[in-house]
Amino acid sequence: MFKVALYLIISLVLIIFLMPLFYTVSPYDLNPNAILSSPSLAHPLGTDRLGRDVLARVLQGGQTSLIIGFLSAVISSIIGLFIGINAGFFKGKIDKTITILIDLFLTFPTFFLLLALVSYIQASSVILIIVISITGWMSMARLIRSESFAISNKPYIKVLKLANVSNFKIIFKYFAPLLAPIFLMSFTFSVGGAILAESGLSFLGLGINPPNMSWGSLLSDGRAVIDIAWWVSFFPGLMIFLITFCLIQISDFIQQKANAKDIQ
Repeated sequence: MFKVALYLIISLVLIIFLMPLFYTVSPYDLNPNAILSSPSLAHPLGTDRLGRDVLARVLQGGQTSLIIGFLSAVISSIIGLFIGINAGFFKGKIDKTITILIDLFLTFPTFFLLLALVSYIQASSVILIIVISITGWMSMARLIRSESFAISNKPYIKVLKLANVSNFKIIFKYFAPLLAPIFLMSFTFSVGGAILAESGLSFLGLGINPPNMSWGSLLSDGRAVIDIAWWVSFFPGLMIFLITFCLIQISDFIQQKANAKDIQ
């Protein structure tokens, strides 16, 4: 399943970013003569209620969703990694303070925290990346903190500290290789979560605003005509499902490999 998920996600990403070079239909052009046309040779995924080509819009919206999901996951993962390592390595008051901070953020449901932040800010791609990053680092920080705490208790780490080896060298030379599987596992999961978060906000009208588009906003556009034109919302929804499903499968595979290595 891992190989299938990996090949599928690579194929989908390549299609989303490269196919517009060959499929040159504009996602913005209105066609009053082809309103809500079903999938055909002229429009492989049909058209929406304004006669716009759904395939072109899915490709354009996919670029927005993937970029927001990937960049926000990168930022939140780096924040979580930095905070988690500091908590697990230095312990004491630093660990207690960071643990309280993580628990404070986790007290609020993440999606409602997103809604609260976006409600007071004019949404854009940059704003969504920042907001999703701010609300998405806690899980990474918790995992890294727990593993860093265990690593810092190993005898050779204690010997290195007694030998006055710099903290920077200890963290990057000895912690980083051991934390890499957990980081990758959490990162792949975070990308899927960020895509879902952006899609949910855009679906509610609090994310990407017209004329820009994302898979979430395309889902929202098709909601009103789903009973007579299923294709308008089906294809962006299918893309969200496929991408997040593949990311979850990849994350599970990394976790299984890390667990098998620990057992050995």
